[in-house]
Amino acid sequence: MIDEFAAATSTFPDGSRFRIEIPSVEGPRCMERVLAEAARHDVPVARVSQGSGIELLTDAEISEMVAMGAGEGVEVCLFARPAAAWDVSAVARAAAGAAFASAARGAAHVAAAISQIQRAGALGVRSVLIADIGVLALFGRLRAEGVIPPDMQAKVSVMLAVANPETARVLVDLGADTVNVSPDLTVDQIGEVREAIGDAPIDMYIESPDDIGGFVRYHEVAEVVRRGAPVYVKLGLRNAPIIYPSGTHLEETAVRLSAERVRRARIALDALERQGVTRDLMSGPGATGLAIPVEA
Repeated sequence: MIDEFAAATSTFPDGSRFRIEIPSVEGPRCMERVLAEAARHDVPVARVSQGSGIELLTDAEISEMVAMGAGEGVEVCLFARPAAAWDVSAVARAAAGAAFASAARGAAHVAAAISQIQRAGALGVRSVLIADIGVLALFGRLRAEGVIPPDMQAKVSVMLAVANPETARVLVDLGADTVNVSPDLTVDQIGEVREAIGDAPIDMYIESPDDIGGFVRYHEVAEVVRRGAPVYVKLGLRNAPIIYPSGTHLEETAVRLSAERVRRARIALDALERQGVTRDLMSGPGATGLAIPVEA
């Protein structure tokens, strides 16, 4: 273990410094493949997350993912949509519209997102991905009131740009349990966010899809962990098709991409080991603090 690592004092509840998250796990067949590849590559996957949205999964598909997550001790995080980019918003399609793309547009979008969160919760999901600050604020209030399951966690999407410590602090105050920081932050900037949000975990793309920068940062993954712990080390894919919204028409591609993300996680773990961050600093399935689904 690198000597300087003691400078990072925050940990997950079980004392670990980092965990592995596989994103873009778009349905049960993708999750099935992730779990199989995780066993084959010896990758302790703690969390899977999805991007197409709760509304594009059937109850049966959600229940199947819940059963796999509950059985393997893996957190299943589903996206609370809709968003402007998938609706009739003209601004989201304008030249400067990227900043509006993930916004919940009008009260109807907010209500729809909360309705989908409640639907997922009733099916046993205990982790949701949120990309709109208003939806997050309402989620926090409803969770406190017991309208949403009190053990449900909110993961802030990378699309809700977290590029400075004050933004991160606001989101945690509103109810975010984990914060996906902008993938272009330097390790010093990641450290600034860590100082602002206490022990709340940071999610960080070590490799990010092309539409959010296409960064490949395995060479500094140890520094990301050292400065940002506790960190979910998140593996996207550069030079890969963007398949949102996904479905059975893209299932073969989605499954293959899921398998490659697990292989990339193995590469990240090997890089961490070479850079002096040992496996005893990681926790995986079943770890304390994971929002593991509950079979209904």
